[in-house]
Amino acid sequence: MNKIKRGIGKGHNLSVGIVGLPNVGKSTLFNALTSIDVPAENYPFCTIEPNVGIVKVPDERLGKLSALVDPDKVVNAIVKFVDIAGLVKGASKGEGLGNQFLSNIREVDAIVHVVRFFEDEKVIHVNNKVDPRGDIDTIKTELVLKDMETIEKRLIGLSKIVRGKKMDSPEMIEFATLNKIKQILDNDGNINEIELGDDEYLAIRGIGLLSLKPTIYALNTSDVNVDILSLKNLAGIDEDDIAIKLDIKMESDLMLMREDERLLFMEELGLSESGLEYLAKTCYEMLGLQSFFTAGKMEVKAWTINVGETAPEAAGRIHGDFERKFICAEVVSYDDFIEYEGWTKAREKGKVRLEGKSYVVKDGDIMIFKHGA
Repeated sequence: MNKIKRGIGKGHNLSVGIVGLPNVGKSTLFNALTSIDVPAENYPFCTIEPNVGIVKVPDERLGKLSALVDPDKVVNAIVKFVDIAGLVKGASKGEGLGNQFLSNIREVDAIVHVVRFFEDEKVIHVNNKVDPRGDIDTIKTELVLKDMETIEKRLIGLSKIVRGKKMDSPEMIEFATLNKIKQILDNDGNINEIELGDDEYLAIRGIGLLSLKPTIYALNTSDVNVDILSLKNLAGIDEDDIAIKLDIKMESDLMLMREDERLLFMEELGLSESGLEYLAKTCYEMLGLQSFFTAGKMEVKAWTINVGETAPEAAGRIHGDFERKFICAEVVSYDDFIEYEGWTKAREKGKVRLEGKSYVVKDGDIMIFKHGA
């Protein structure tokens, strides 16, 4: 049995939805992450259509690979961030254009839930008070209510289909799994604590339950002295849940600086990376993702795969034909590639291996795929 599985499907990049109540800092965070100007006016529902931006996943290995290979271009792994308009109480029933926004959440792989801790009388709160615990409960409740509606509708349809079906049929597995989840939700349980077998997970994967989305809490505070554990306790966030502390206004200001000014300011603050860089990497790691590289004169590129994918599956991330017609892969570890300064010496030292269809790709592998015509 496994916990709810993470990862991304084939044919698309990692997508993360930024959610929260109105005026908690979502659009400001999006602007800082993507350097794209989108509305951040001081009133609810200013974001009606979701804004989408592409963010590079920081990876210092790309710079070192580029220094050796001298490619025409360098391509980072990416995260697609979606700025989803503020949810409010009653969103599951359509309040505040809720149905549209909940549909936007259904399409992403993960959620960054922005939680407001800062006080600012110039920035109104939709409930007229700063209440992190209450804000989180509002969002969670709306997601659960929408999931309950989705599950109940699906169970009604399945009840007409499963009659006479064997217990191990896909329809019966889905029916039983949805009933198990419904019971947990009816009892105010945490859907992410449900353990699912592989067949159960596959049976419900296409339904897009919102409460199953892996979540990072972005705790928006300007208080430099408060620690992350204190903030989590104030907001009622479970100890095991992933949360990061962000001063979103400061992060936005950082992005407006020249790079040399930004690095100097971060050095003065004792920061090795910005909070936004840490957020992008945390999203990547939370879903159980890793990178392999291709390194040639045309480009050095990081490719995103799920941990545990095989060489043919990794080849399929580049092109479907590469997976279908896979023969083998030349593989060298990142450390060996750097130590021996590229493909030529790594081959001479016997560090380049030929791997077949069963090879499980490791983070940092540098690969050349051989495939049929």
